[in-house]
Amino acid sequence: MRIGVLGRTGRMGRLLIEEATAAGHSLTEGDLATLARDSDAVMDFTHASAVPAHAVALGDGRAAWILGTSSLSPADEALVQAAAAHIAVVMAPSFSTGITLLLALAERAAAALPGDQYDAEIVEMHHRDKVDAPSGTAIGLGRAVAAGRGVLFEPAAIRGRDGFTGPRPAGGIGFAALRGGSVVGEHTLVFAGMDEHVTLRHEAFDRRVFATGAVRAAEWVQGRPPGLYSMRDVLGLMA
Repeated sequence: MRIGVLGRTGRMGRLLIEEATAAGHSLTEGDLATLARDSDAVMDFTHASAVPAHAVALGDGRAAWILGTSSLSPADEALVQAAAAHIAVVMAPSFSTGITLLLALAERAAAALPGDQYDAEIVEMHHRDKVDAPSGTAIGLGRAVAAGRGVLFEPAAIRGRDGFTGPRPAGGIGFAALRGGSVVGEHTLVFAGMDEHVTLRHEAFDRRVFATGAVRAAEWVQGRPPGLYSMRDVLGLMA
């Protein structure tokens, strides 16, 4: 395959290049328009502010878009959807195989553990330089819980607590974000009932796990029709 990498000088960009090359693929050189035209897939783990321009340029090209950028606004997500009408897009809160499995388990667990009996709390920790909170993966876990319970995510989300907050609302999905040191990524989802707790947890020890997942997604999406896909599609976990 011919693979383009956006943000190639960044920490994730370098890993994406290494993993794509190790898998036997060639790298496309050039500007954004060239990557969109001459690549089979473009891997993008840049910044949310770049998504609008990338959506327009890649949507006019032929390459599949492997999008791992987090903290997208509703307007950004709408542009990604518009691009997916013309090209295949794989977008995921995390390209880790383990996190993808965790998201599927979270949705199934949430369906079995009703919100009026089990409080859902998500705790995540990342390195000191991470600029967004909660993490995209934590938000993905929250969306999985909401989907499992058949509720809208945003009204249920409790993004932070400070001061006199009053009692916890039933059915809420709570978040706590920790930052420090060099932690690659730790995510814990707790369903806290009055008589028992159920905990799902994932720890990433090397960012390379996200790059290998992205290459796997780029290989899987070849030949797929235009549309918006996820890592759960890649791993066959949608059912």
